[in-house]
Amino acid sequence: MSAAVVLLSGGLDSTTALAMARRDGFACHALTVRYGQLHACEIDAARRVAAALGAADHRVIELDLRPLARSALTSADIAVPKDRPAAEIGAPGDVPVTYVPARNTILLALALAWAETLGARDLFVGVNVLDASGYPDCRPEFVTAFEALAQVATRGGGFRVHAPLIELTKAEIIRAGTALGVDYGMTHSCYDPATDGAACGRCDACHLRRKGFVDAGLVDPTRYVAGFGA
Repeated sequence: MSAAVVLLSGGLDSTTALAMARRDGFACHALTVRYGQLHACEIDAARRVAAALGAADHRVIELDLRPLARSALTSADIAVPKDRPAAEIGAPGDVPVTYVPARNTILLALALAWAETLGARDLFVGVNVLDASGYPDCRPEFVTAFEALAQVATRGGGFRVHAPLIELTKAEIIRAGTALGVDYGMTHSCYDPATDGAACGRCDACHLRRKGFVDAGLVDPTRYVAGFGA
């Protein structure tokens, strides 16, 4: 069985990517990075997911990006946008303050380092350009460019960067994961959760997640803050 390194945030998309990598016959080495994000509940979710989906190994490493990469996800003094119109989320040219500068470049570089150490040649990342927040490092061009970089930045090259969700809608992602047995109740997507981990229901990530379940015709298992949707 070939090994693959899978970036795992604990969110809906990365969880689905892990399930797909397992379906494709890879022994999955899951990598979660605590990069200075404000909420530890996503790290807890990644641990749950890695265990539930049978990752061969799961590493959580610390790499604090807060001194260099300001974002609403890393800086408490930047407000997470709430209640944005659906047409505004992911609109051309819209890069919200929840974007963490160069995050996926850094995380994939870490995954590449681990893959080279393991002798693996496959990396999986759950980036998505449809039904997403408009981050520049979630586009197909980014994935293609990073894969090209991997060939010249390592001994021997031969690396493949798999982005199986890149052009799927959120509903298609949810249906695919559900067909693979994923329990999305163990995942976390919210950008501004309550102290007990309940999702706010109002940020971009919550909006896209809720819309995905509605469009997929499936029950949303997310635990929202008391009173949301009442």
